Formats: sequence, C-alpha cells, structure tokens
Amino acid sequence: MATNRTFTMIKPDAFGAGNSGAILKMIEEAGFKIIALKATQLSAELAGQFYAVHKERPFYADLCAYMSSGPIIAAILEKENAVADFRTLIGATNPADAAEGTIRKLFATSIEANAVHGSDSDENAQIEGSFFFSSFERIG
Repeated sequence: MATNRTFTMIKPDAFGAGNSGAILKMIEEAGFKIIALKATQLSAELAGQFYAVHKERPFYADLCAYMSSGPIIAAILEKENAVADFRTLIGATNPADAAEGTIRKLFATSIEANAVHGSDSDENAQIEGSFFFSSFERIG
C-alpha cells in the first residue's frame, strides 16, 4: 500500500552548481509539501551507512566518496502516492534516459552526478527519512 511520504537528497553536484532552489521549487510546484529539510554534509562514514545496502556493489566506494564530497540537502516530502510520483518527477537514474522536464534531465550531468536521490519504495522512504530526521524535526 502506498504511503504519502518519501525522502530525497539534493546531491553535491546540484547543490554545488546552485540548483537547490530551482529543484525545491519544482518539487513544491509538483504538489509536494516539504515536511523536513536540512542542509548538511555527509562524512564518508555516514555516506557508507546510508548506502550500506550497496556495500557489495562495485560502485559503493565511489558512491560514498561522491556523496561526502560536498554539501547536500535532505528532505522528507508529503503527497498522495509520494514515492511513485516523486520517482516520475526526478526521472531515470541516467539523465540521458530521463524524460524531458524531469529534475535529472534538467540538472544532472552524469549517471553518478544525477542531481537528486529519491526513495525507491515506501519502506526505504521511512528508513532514509529516519536516517536524517528525528520525529522532532518533522512537521506533522
């Protein structure tokens, strides 16, 4: 059953390029309510914890290095059917394959520097949101 919350991160490439405001504007214009938001920078250790599900994958070390290379913005978003609708808004992981008008098509520069992270399931949205935010830091 779909929930009404998802998690996202604006990644170091998009943050560093000054695209955070434009991305957040697109998110709000798509009907998402931001219920938690923070700018932070992951250490390599925290990036490793967040992406532990990929620990055995060949790209894990590069992913952790990249995600700890600069500031990010973490957010919990609310909207009916949030996970699926947000995945549509951000577009395919590879920006070359992303649909026109999606966040990744507009702001990503490569499959790694793909501007944003979006939870891929309701369960992961809960886990990922809880990684960054306590209940005190959330609206509602």
